[in-house]
Amino acid sequence: TTDKPILLNNIPDAEAFISGAEVAVIGFFQDPQSPGAEQFRRAAGQVAEVPFGLSSSAAVLSHYGAAENTVVLFRTVDNDRRDLDMSSREVDAKKLTRFVRMNELRLVTEYNPVTAIGVMQSSLQFNLLLITDKMSPKHPERMRKFRAAAELYKGKILFILLDSNLRSNERVLSYFQLKKSQLPALAIFHTPDDEHEVVAVNDISIEHVQDFCNRFLQ
Repeated sequence: TTDKPILLNNIPDAEAFISGAEVAVIGFFQDPQSPGAEQFRRAAGQVAEVPFGLSSSAAVLSHYGAAENTVVLFRTVDNDRRDLDMSSREVDAKKLTRFVRMNELRLVTEYNPVTAIGVMQSSLQFNLLLITDKMSPKHPERMRKFRAAAELYKGKILFILLDSNLRSNERVLSYFQLKKSQLPALAIFHTPDDEHEVVAVNDISIEHVQDFCNRFLQ
């Protein structure tokens, strides 16, 4: 698209760009016409919902401690970043797109084989899973409330949506000893020691999620 990537010529522009999105990607290229920058532009057109910025400013590069020909993904949900070296000719738009998909974490991240890598590498030690049927007519309303609750725990708990219809998610259900008849359910998990708690919920409410999270955190 014509507006991607956005050119970032100074530090304030770059800071505003990053803070304005849950996930933001910046390509640091001294030569904006380099082969790596061209692949970056192609990837930007393929990932519609993630903002891409490009900077050739030495000051911006230095401010973020980024090497030349590097793509950096910034995540606000856990204040983390991921760097990808674009110097190699082997790194093309396809690999860059996969890098973004693997590492993008949002207020609510849908768990699947691609996002699993980003989830496992997150600096947040608490994960809250909403295990539910995405095809249910109640799903949009459940997600609205779950996302609203996620705002309250930003930087503390990673909120994850797990679709019970996906075959690849069946082992997660068995890990939490859940049957499909017990869904929807909330499962909270502390990654360092595998401690977890599960509760079946007929209805998702912000208060219910808060009570469940606060009890576990205490």
